Amino acid sequence: MQTSDILKKVRKIEIKTRGLTRHVFAGRYHSAFKGKGMTFSEVREYQYGDSIRNIDWNVTARFNHPFVKIFEEERELTVMLLVDLSGSRNFGSNTILKRDLMTELAAVLSFSAIQNNDKIGVLFFTDQIEKFIPPKKGRTHILRIITELLTFEPKGKGTDITKALEFFTSAIKRRCTAFVISDFIDQGYEKAMMIANNKHDLVALRINDPAENNLPNVGLIRLNDAENGEEFWVDTARKKNQTTYKTWRNDLEQYFNRSITKSGVDSVNIQTNEDYVIPLIKLFNKRSL
Repeated sequence: MQTSDILKKVRKIEIKTRGLTRHVFAGRYHSAFKGKGMTFSEVREYQYGDSIRNIDWNVTARFNHPFVKIFEEERELTVMLLVDLSGSRNFGSNTILKRDLMTELAAVLSFSAIQNNDKIGVLFFTDQIEKFIPPKKGRTHILRIITELLTFEPKGKGTDITKALEFFTSAIKRRCTAFVISDFIDQGYEKAMMIANNKHDLVALRINDPAENNLPNVGLIRLNDAENGEEFWVDTARKKNQTTYKTWRNDLEQYFNRSITKSGVDSVNIQTNEDYVIPLIKLFNKRSL
């Protein structure tokens, strides 16, 4: 991809995702992802309806008139995106590849973060740690993230979510909000997910293409495993092969659901053939309750 084409694509993604941030997600992100707590701002005279728990008794005694403490939300957050760059992200049976959907999701979350004056950082991973971009603020920083998502060529092809979560937990010392953007074609990450969510606020965005759910009956075909590079012939008409594939997909589904439940992580499934706005809004609304 030429530099001019990259810049055009970055600009296109920016226009779309910034528009969604301002007009669709405005306020929802703020409500869904809280700040570090409440911090004292000032005192003012008591007004009808104020809670008596907020009365400042020292100031009240000094002026012989009730005063209350006013608190403000300590808003600034650090947000981390853990983005899966494994080979399976290049799959897509509809109008969009999983990798393009992941890029748009990362852009929406990034622009939502900076609109709320939050820092945003990124960790790219496969079966190894590919790249770490420390949290910062600003549009230039976001455009760098989008450009990296479009152009970065990972060394690995497999998926190791455990390794990504362990690196993240070690690298980010202060509590933050983190989004794992992946198709979760992996197992064995349950413990690492529990540890990460105990220290931070973890959210799983699971990307799926509907064509991956079943092995299509199209006869004898040659397949390529995007995560290990192996090529092999498969008779998709054989019931045994259909059952083996279905069992593997069901195992992944059950492991993901069990890990999410045990670790207490919020999650949402996003399909490549559906608008991602609706599931994101549902996630934000759920967290705002």
